[in-house]
Amino acid sequence: MACVHDVAAYLVQKAGRISAMKLQKLVYYAQAWSLVWDERPLFEEPIQAWANGPVVPVLFEAHRGQFEVNEWPRGVAANLDTTARETIDAVLEHYGGWTAQQLSDLAHSEDPWREARQGLAPQERGQAEITTAALHAYYSGL
Repeated sequence: MACVHDVAAYLVQKAGRISAMKLQKLVYYAQAWSLVWDERPLFEEPIQAWANGPVVPVLFEAHRGQFEVNEWPRGVAANLDTTARETIDAVLEHYGGWTAQQLSDLAHSEDPWREARQGLAPQERGQAEITTAALHAYYSGL
């Protein structure tokens, strides 16, 4: 299985310069739709429900302090198989034109993020995981 850095490398390769926030949201949606369409996760690293939306902490550590990224040397896009690339391409086709804020707002309106944030104030820090089970259950119902 590829890692989240491979997914990020592929996204940046396909999308070009991208905000770090948008990258996080596209990785989130790629994971969600892979679970539904391909019946497997794209990566094993956890996704957490942060105040500004879903975040993969290991990606955050890699882009901390950067508003935009235009390359992702920590990952290897070629590590993704054809099925994974097709899923990510479909996610980019659908969500790629959205702004980072629109993607964040969308995630905030959906059950996986909201349920993981239960009991927290809107801007309160939290590290609750958005599980693959929660992603699969919600997105397979859409």
